[in-house]
Amino acid sequence: MRIEFDGIWRASNTPAGPVTTHITAEHGRVTVKAWGNGAAWALEAAPALVGDQDSDDGFRPRHPVLTDLQRRLRGLRIPRSQAVTEALVPTIIEQKVLGIEARRSYAKLVRRYGMPAPGPGDLLLPPSPTLLSRTPAYAFHPFGIEQKRADTIKKACAYARRLDETVDMDGDAAFRRLTALPGVGAWSAAEVAIVALGDADAVSVGDFHLPNQVSFALTGEPRGDDDKMLELLEPYRGHRGRVIRLICAGHPAPPRYGPRMPLQDIAGL
Repeated sequence: MRIEFDGIWRASNTPAGPVTTHITAEHGRVTVKAWGNGAAWALEAAPALVGDQDSDDGFRPRHPVLTDLQRRLRGLRIPRSQAVTEALVPTIIEQKVLGIEARRSYAKLVRRYGMPAPGPGDLLLPPSPTLLSRTPAYAFHPFGIEQKRADTIKKACAYARRLDETVDMDGDAAFRRLTALPGVGAWSAAEVAIVALGDADAVSVGDFHLPNQVSFALTGEPRGDDDKMLELLEPYRGHRGRVIRLICAGHPAPPRYGPRMPLQDIAGL
């Protein structure tokens, strides 16, 4: 995906084939153009992708911070890409490492195994699950991905069809299906659910930064843990993921203490 002044370019592998989409927004209207064998599928799925099917019915902010965020960020929506395995692969890469490391690793993976996307945009498609499932674990090492995460990616891609079926499941059943895969826990399932499934209640338990962000926004305390975060979010059950998105999009981050964790590069080891 690339974000430019003329809109958002996105490449994906749909059930109907590869596609490039170009999304623009002007004067309250969203326009989507598509190229490739998956164009018709992508255009039909476009309303979900841009959050048009998201509903905040029942969401009643009780905290003044959330009331202000909802007022300022009225256009915030929970999208639904319906690309489960595509969302899961970079999520697995992000397990236990810094976000900047994970993004670099995924970019290298796409540049090595991604195919050119159809139409304009000059994008690469995410590597196909079939290809990644057959790629030996040692081939992931130059991208900074050790064997444990590589094995999880390979296993996820081998079961891509079963994972993609979660698009048609309710939230609890989808969570059980995702976490049944070895190496995919509650954090990974929630990260996928809010992106691919449009789950407005998804909470990424086990995240390093998220409990601190929620605690700082709703109590003023710069540090929190998962139990405290879940307690603060409980009044908004059904929309807990929406609360998190509002906080991350519009509230200052908590202060940081101590040195930052150094970047690690295992590619040369």
